This record gives sequence, C-alpha cells and structure tokens, in this order.
Amino acid sequence: MRRIPAVITTCAATLASLVPAGLAAAAPAAPASPAEQSYTVVPYENVKVRKLPTKDSAYLATLTAGQSYTAYCWTHGQTVTDHGYTNDVWIGFADGFSSAVYFKGDQYANLPATAQC
Repeated sequence: MRRIPAVITTCAATLASLVPAGLAAAAPAAPASPAEQSYTVVPYENVKVRKLPTKDSAYLATLTAGQSYTAYCWTHGQTVTDHGYTNDVWIGFADGFSSAVYFKGDQYANLPATAQC
C-alpha cells in the first residue's frame, strides 16, 4: 500500500481550513454528466451560459435563439426578471447554467421536476 506524503496531507488540511464554513453547502450541484438523462431546450433569445446560477458568475458561452441545446437538470439560483417574467430557476448544461427565463416552455424550460441538479 502506498502512503500519502505528509506534505500533501498538510496542504489539504490547510486548504480545507481556508474555505469558510457552509460555503460548499451553499454552492449548487454541478450539472449532470452527459451519461445521465438529457433534455432538449430552446432559448427564445440569445442567452449567456454562466459557471454558477447567478448573473454575475463567470461567462462561459452564448446560446443562440431558436437553436436546440442539450440540458441535464435545473436548480434554484439568483432571481432573474426580464420581459415580464420573474424566475429563480436555472437550466444546467454540461459546463454551466442559464436562466430559465430565456427558454421556451414552462418555468423549468419543460424539464421535469425530477431533473433537479
């Protein structure tokens, strides 16, 4: 059996102590992997994909209006109001999230309730 060097154990413990308590619990689950159930969603206007389900999170890409995309789940995140709709549901893709406000369908972009991230 191989032993983990003490320096690695010490570094891991130090990093763990730097993360504020409760931070990990507050983060949403990552979008599902492509091997899991997937759903087709269509934005009705160009929409940004963000790293986390917030408008201020890192920008990753833009989805084009009218095109079909593969989504894996939905989660609650920052509330978004646009075009007369208000919603805190974000659609999970392989690498990030987009507000459900910008997708055709119901408040979950037609993803089932069981598809929660």
